Formats: sequence, C-alpha cells, structure tokens
Amino acid sequence: VFFFFFFVMVGTPIPTEAELDSISQAVNKLWDLDENRLECGTHYRINLQGHKKVYQKDTDAAAESLFEFVDKDHFFSLGTYATFYKLLDNYEKTTGKAEVVTNEEVHENRQFIDQLMLTKPIKYLRKYLVAKGLAPKENVAFKKFLYKIWFTLYRRGTRNDSCGFEHVFVGEIKHDKVIGFHNWIQLFVEEKKGNIDYQGYICPRRRRNRHDHSHYEPDGDERIISLNFKWGDEAKDVSSTFIGVSPEFEVALYTLCFLCGEENNKIYLDDYDINIKCYHQGKHLGTCFPELLAMHEQQ
Repeated sequence: VFFFFFFVMVGTPIPTEAELDSISQAVNKLWDLDENRLECGTHYRINLQGHKKVYQKDTDAAAESLFEFVDKDHFFSLGTYATFYKLLDNYEKTTGKAEVVTNEEVHENRQFIDQLMLTKPIKYLRKYLVAKGLAPKENVAFKKFLYKIWFTLYRRGTRNDSCGFEHVFVGEIKHDKVIGFHNWIQLFVEEKKGNIDYQGYICPRRRRNRHDHSHYEPDGDERIISLNFKWGDEAKDVSSTFIGVSPEFEVALYTLCFLCGEENNKIYLDDYDINIKCYHQGKHLGTCFPELLAMHEQQ
C-alpha cells in the first residue's frame, strides 16, 4: 500500500507551508500544474463581441456564437475531458425532479474520477488535503471521498434532485431561471447543439481605472469571463466561468475552496483579481464559481 501511494504521488510538488497557509498561493500552484489547459487560437477560439452592464440583461449584444471552434480531436484525446463530456447528459435539467442514477452513469462517474487521479492538480490537491488531515491517504478511499463530494445526491427542490457536479458544471433550471452552469465545456456543448443563445459579456473593471469600462478591448485570450446567455427559454443574467481550463483544475480548485476556504476566497491569478464563491448546501457542496473582480493592465 505504501509503495503504491508513493508511486501515485511522486512527481507532484509537495505543498509548501506558505501554500498550506494560503488558499491563494495553493490556487496559483494548481494553475501552474494545469498542463492540460487548452491554448487559445490553437485548441479553441472565442468571440466575445459586444459588452454590456449587469443591469442590461434584456440587451442582446452578440449576434454570433461565443465559440468559433474547439479542436475536438485534441479535446477527446485528453482523458479527463473525454470522460467529463460523457457526464453532461446524465441529469434532469429542472430541479424538483429526483435524479435516477443508472449503473452506467455510476460507471461513467467512476471513470471520470479515475482519470482525475492521474493528473497533477488532483495529485497536488490530495497531498494538500492529506497534509491538513482533511482527506484519506489511501488511493481507493480518496477516490470515494471525491465521488461523495461531487456526485452524492441531495435536495435542492425535492429529495435527491441535485448534486455538486450537476449544479456547478451542468446547470439547472429553478423557478424559470438558470442556476449554476459555470463550466466552459458545457457552454460550448450546449451552444453547439443550438441550446445556448450567447448575449454578450459583462465588461470587467480594469485595475488601473476601475470606473472606465470603455477602453477594454477583448482579444479572445481571456481566461475568465462574465457573460449573459439564455439556455433554451430560461436566462442566466450573469454567469462567470473559466475558459479553456481543464476539468481537473476546476475540480481541484472548487474542492479546495469547499474544504479549506470560506464563502469568499479572493485570489490574484494570471492578471485577474477573482473571488471564488463557495456555498454549502447543508454538509454538501451547493455551488462554487469564480467572480471576476478586476483585470490588470499588462505593461
């Protein structure tokens, strides 16, 4: 058991004392370890088009799709992406309808967890949580630990109608509004199916002039955006999502904030001031998502 644990964990940086004491530093380490993050212009391209203010929710500032392309061959060659994709059609869209989880869906969930365990962000997360005494050290136990956090069903509208994975990554409809839905892959997949009407991005505040939004010119290389869209007939007035990051990065990030963070976790990451918002649903992960606070001018 010890040899297997050593073999799996070797090659990934051990969290430093500074990282163990700072969510922000740990998140930046996860960012550095995200070697499966896609590259803008090579693996995908987005077209942000027109910007809008938060209160302009009824204004459609984008005539075209958000995504111009995603390299599907590269996408499906990556284990976590391919297994993540299989999970997106496993859920009832509307809260208030209990989920029925089939044996095939359980198998798909486990395949995703298996692929996650091979990645550097999850290996780092595991070391981090074990060092803090928050997670089991043994391999199988840690996989069950992740499974419980992300796939255990709980009540949002009725018994067993939601779980952390569905809410954060897939999205739900409650009272004729889109809730959750903070993942760029699901956004692309649903847009490709014709189910998403992208209506523009919410212009970020620039750190050098926090009151001036007019000079922001998107270049398509944004790693986090706030946007407005319709999913079928229901609207998501404001949603924030990372763009191009891997599933393992987001699972590691949100698991870290759920177990070690607060409701608000302010972080400086890759020229962005962000806040990772994390809400508990009782003892469960209710939601977790990034809020874009400001972008820094590059000199």
